[in-house]
Amino acid sequence: MRTTTRKALAVAAATTLLLAGCGGGGGDDQAADGTITLTVKTFGQFGYDDLVAQYEASHPGVKVKQDNIAKLADYTPKLQQWLTAGSGAGDVVALEEGILIKLMAKPDQFVNLLDHGAASLKGNFLDWKWQQALTPDGGTLIGLGTDIGAQGMCYRTDLFAKAGLPTDRAKVGALWPTWDGYLATGKKFAQANTGATFFDTAGTVYQNILMQQGDQTYFDRENKLIAATNPGVRSAWDQTVAMIGAGLSGKLQMWSPQWNAGFKQGSFATIPCPAWMLGQIKDQAGPENAGKWDVARVPGQGAVRGGSFLAVPAQSKHPKEAAELAKFLTSPQGQTAAFTAKNNFPSSPQAIDDPAVASAVNEYFSNAPVGKIFGQSAKSLKPVYLGPDNQVVGDGIGDALTAIEQGKLGPDQAWTKAMNDAERAVGK
Repeated sequence: MRTTTRKALAVAAATTLLLAGCGGGGGDDQAADGTITLTVKTFGQFGYDDLVAQYEASHPGVKVKQDNIAKLADYTPKLQQWLTAGSGAGDVVALEEGILIKLMAKPDQFVNLLDHGAASLKGNFLDWKWQQALTPDGGTLIGLGTDIGAQGMCYRTDLFAKAGLPTDRAKVGALWPTWDGYLATGKKFAQANTGATFFDTAGTVYQNILMQQGDQTYFDRENKLIAATNPGVRSAWDQTVAMIGAGLSGKLQMWSPQWNAGFKQGSFATIPCPAWMLGQIKDQAGPENAGKWDVARVPGQGAVRGGSFLAVPAQSKHPKEAAELAKFLTSPQGQTAAFTAKNNFPSSPQAIDDPAVASAVNEYFSNAPVGKIFGQSAKSLKPVYLGPDNQVVGDGIGDALTAIEQGKLGPDQAWTKAMNDAERAVGK
């Protein structure tokens, strides 16, 4: 059998299985009494349970079904498959900023929210957040902003005390005005032999450093691959490799069972934490670790790391109702409620200024003033341009850093492999 024939049959078989198992976008979604069901697809933690209950109470003809996939790495390929297949995506989908640029190239896959009155909502969002989901001609808006990844540094006060380091969040933040300061602090921590590593994994540190290196990373604004020539990428790489070399990494794969268990077991002392990470930490560390975590400033200058949008797939059978639900969930009040539920920091200026956000303290994190910590730079944050293949390139670089952590490759070998993989990924 010819290779091309085998590939064609494989694609056909995969498509058949996909269409058979999609769910959520077809079938009987309207009851005999006229009640419709809207399916919302998300990843991670969006904090919508209470909001959905409110919406159903005020919209008796609508039921909302939440379909959540824990890992973004699992959610993204499924989302792309649903959109390509034309079914399975449901009625409202979350779009993470890393995949947004790629999906913006196919605006016909989504309902234009400008056709459903979204233009009047522009003032509800930070200007750059609004622009991210607007096509260059300004004619199509494919998503409404949810959260932004305002950054902090989460740390274990008990482990810092054990290492003889300060535990007060202001004094801790003063230890690392720069990433060099973070490295120096890590070396002091390592010398104390607490039984824990300084941070969880190289990937989380690298990503935070990278997002502070300017307004572009792996691609320029013409979508040309510049990973190998962008000094910011190499700088983030070199700083991270230095931390691996100092023995500061726990060598845990992000989102793995071992990584999740590390929060509960206290196997690492710090983790760069965008606001959305706080919910993850609390859920994984458990009630027995309440008050052992705190939040300090992140080294270097703040930057966006993560953040999402809600969109309505064109395949939705109820685009008007789905658009209204997306508008409700992303309203200033909706974003405030999501922050209260899961610490997802708002992209709405009104929500950022809401006392429920601005004055918020997090009891689990030693009563840290998280509204102030994450809000101080939120309005001045500038997004970093992410090309359409940003995620696949970033995954390859993350794999290369893991190979260094595991002793499988030296830094130079890993860098060469990462850059070669990046070129292959984009078809160069």
